[in-house]
Formats: sequence, structure tokens, C-alpha cells
Amino acid sequence: MHDPVAQDAQFGWFKSRREMAIDDITLVDRSLLNRAVGAAALGNAMEWFDFGVYGYIAVTLGHVFFPSGNPTVQLIATLATFAAAFLVRPLGGLVFGPLGDRYGRHKILALTMVMMAVGTFAIGLIPSYERIGIAAPILLLVARLIQGFSTGGEYGGAATFIAEYSTDQKRGLMGSWLEFGTLGGYIAGAGTVTALQMSLSDAEMLAWGWRVPFLIAGPLGLLGLYMRLKLEETPAFQAYSEQVDAREADRPGLSDMFRLHWPQLLKCVGLVLVFNVTDYMLLTYMPNYLTVTMGYAESKGLLLIILVMLVMMPLNIIGGLFSDRLGRRPMIIGACAALMVLAIPSLLLIGTGNDWLIFLGLMLLGVALVCFTSSMPSTLPALFYTPVRYSALSIAFNLSVSLFGGTTPLITAWLVSRTGDPLVPAYYLMGAAAIGILTMLTVRETAGLPLRGSPPAVESKAEAVALLKSDVPVTVDETIPAIPQAQPEPKAEPVLLRPALT
Repeated sequence: MHDPVAQDAQFGWFKSRREMAIDDITLVDRSLLNRAVGAAALGNAMEWFDFGVYGYIAVTLGHVFFPSGNPTVQLIATLATFAAAFLVRPLGGLVFGPLGDRYGRHKILALTMVMMAVGTFAIGLIPSYERIGIAAPILLLVARLIQGFSTGGEYGGAATFIAEYSTDQKRGLMGSWLEFGTLGGYIAGAGTVTALQMSLSDAEMLAWGWRVPFLIAGPLGLLGLYMRLKLEETPAFQAYSEQVDAREADRPGLSDMFRLHWPQLLKCVGLVLVFNVTDYMLLTYMPNYLTVTMGYAESKGLLLIILVMLVMMPLNIIGGLFSDRLGRRPMIIGACAALMVLAIPSLLLIGTGNDWLIFLGLMLLGVALVCFTSSMPSTLPALFYTPVRYSALSIAFNLSVSLFGGTTPLITAWLVSRTGDPLVPAYYLMGAAAIGILTMLTVRETAGLPLRGSPPAVESKAEAVALLKSDVPVTVDETIPAIPQAQPEPKAEPVLLRPALT
């Protein structure tokens, strides 16, 4: 594997085509790539395993940790504790992102894996309220905050890790495995709880059964830690860090990120908004909508959502392939347009009461979501330059999730209650889709191109030779951002040329 060096401390690796030699092109080791994808996807699966477990077992946790005799109050308290994790996610991104840009992606991802596993495992060890009183819900809250804080550095780091390890031609396919892990983790969590509920009595579930899925996080975390520690650093980060370490004063900080890259941060927030509003609307809110608003049995709603996710898993990988061949822009803009057209028909189908039509309505939303889940893991990291990719993606992603994604079920439920209109979820999705289209129109196509500030990446020397002979762009941007005049004067040292500004 070649390790080209960075030429710019703020923006990473740049060379014009006429300057490029074969040693400037990264040759990706296929086995390392597969291990990197597996290790990154496992962390995402673990996050959503916890999400599925906590959501499905919320009623039981209310009885265990909160003293009120009112089941509704207990459930609200449990869900409020769950929601508290969203409050610290942006803080986690603010801490872990810069660390990942400074010390390396895989080291910080190993740390977030440990923290997620510890937080989840700890919940399974907390004594009940009957045994230790008010300390029980306090410890539950602390464990949830640890989970949320670590999650703040997980998705941005995992998406960055896979994107930087992948070849330019297969970045969409490789990135789609990240959300494959999301769906698999959620199904595994929900399935574990369902199996326990079917095999244990209510008394056994309340006494000890609820602890089992949380304790599973321990060995899962150790496996994930082992997989991540065995990995090498990404080629893109190596290409940047080896050169910039000699010029420590030039390393970009958070202020540089906000000053130089704020347009990309805003684009990321807009794309994550439509992605996560759709995600949380379908996978989190719809089971509650089917039960509370439509009056269906709770088991029916949960089962239908699990079936939808099972269908989405293979479609997600197919979507990743399409995003490499068709492009990210057609996939994401097409999904947003589909939501605007199909959101109301989908909700009307869901409201019929017919199981097959309900499933069809949910599946229409699921197909739109698949276009996001298969394309976003390769689209979002490509918005940013290598020196700030982990920081910028983690901060923008978690801010958008906390403000817009995580609040979607609560706001939608409140609007349905206030208006009495069962089509409110459709209107909400259409609004998010409009924002997604407007945002994506400002985003350059990145399929098949090197990441910003990173050298081209291919699988073989033959591909590298062919790339040198082709006219494929060697950078997404036609120009690189101009550094404001307020920047310190460059040191007297050889400066390699950047691409000509146009």
C-alpha cells in the first residue's frame, strides 16, 4: 500500500494530474478493507442493538427503576432517560471528532466501542429501585449518558473509517455495510427481547430477564474492541498525518473548521436531517403510531416494522452498488422526490387496517429510507477534507440527529394529538424531503472520485496505471478553498504545488 504525503495542513493531499506519479495513488489491501468494514459496522450494530433493546423493554425498565405506581409515568420516565442520551451526543462528537483527526481514526473508534459496551453492560448490573432507592434511576441515567457520549464519536468515525479505507469506485458499496449493521443490530435487539418475553413469565422478566440483553453487550464489546485494535490506520489519514506532524502549528483546530468549512457543515446538517427524520419516523415512531393512532395491536406494529427491516437489509447493499454506478445525487434526490410523492399514499395505505396494505405502505417508506441508508455513509464523509473529516462529520451529524432526528417521534406524536390529523407524519416527511432536495442540489457528485484532500485509491496497480492515463478528476473540487489572509505566514520551506485555481 502506497502512502502519499499531504501537501496542505488545512486541506490535506492535493496534486494536479500532470504532477501525479503512480506512487501517489493508494493501493487498497482488500483483506484490510473487509476487516475495516466489519469492525466499523459492528460498532454501529451494537449502538442499534441497544436502541432496539431499550425501546422494546421500556415498560419493564419503568417498573424496575421508577417508583411511581402509574405505568404511564413510569414509561415516560424511562423514555426521558433514553432521550437524555441524545443531549450529550453533540458533546461526544465535539470531543471524539478532533481526537480522531489528531491521533487517528481506529484508536478513537476503539475507545468509543469500549465506552458503548461499558455503558450498556452497566445497565444490566444496576440494582432495582426496591434495593437501592433513588440511586437506581441515577445510575441508569449515568449509564445512558455514557452511551450517548460515546455514540457521539461512533457514526462519524465509522463512516470516515470505511470511506477512507475504500477504493474510489466501491465507496458506496462498502459504506452501505455500515447501515446494514444498523438494521441488523436493531433486529437483533428487538428479537432478543421478544424471545425473552415469549420464554419467560412476567415475574421472571421483571426479576432478572430484562438484564440479559444488556449483559450481552459485554462480549460483543470485547469482540468489537479486538477487531478494531487489529486494524491499521486508514491510508488517507496516514497520507495526511505523516507530513503535518512535522508542522504541528499548522494543524487545523476547531476554529479553523468552522471558519473554513462552514458551508459543508450546513450541507451535512441538511442531509442528515432528511435521513434521520425518515429513519426515526419509520423505525421508531411508526410502531407507536400504529398502536396509539390507528388502534392496532402492539404486536402487529412491531412485527411489521421488523419485517420491513429484514427486507431493507439486502436492498441496502444493492442500493450501495447503485450509488456507485448511478451516483449519490440521483439516489438521494430521487429518494426525497419519492417521499414528497408517496408519503401521503403510504399513510393512507397504513390506515386501511389491512395487513398487506399496511406492510406495503411501510415498505414504500422503507425503500425511500434504503436510498438514504445506502448512500449517506459514502456521501457525508466526502463533504469534508481529510484534516477535519472526523471532527466535522461527528459534530454536524450529531447536532442534526439531536435537533431533528431524535425529536421526530415526540414532535410528530404531539402534532397528531393537537390536530387530530393522522396524515401529519406524511406532511412532516414531505417537509424534510424538501430540505433534502434543496441541500443535495448544492452538493457535488462524488461517486467514483477521491475523497477531498485524499489521494486516489484503487485496488490494483493496473487500475493505478489506467487512472494515470485517464482524464478522471483527481479531486472533487475544481479549486480548493482560499485560506483567509489572517492566517499566519507560511514557514520558509518547500511548498508543493496545488491544482491550478479556476
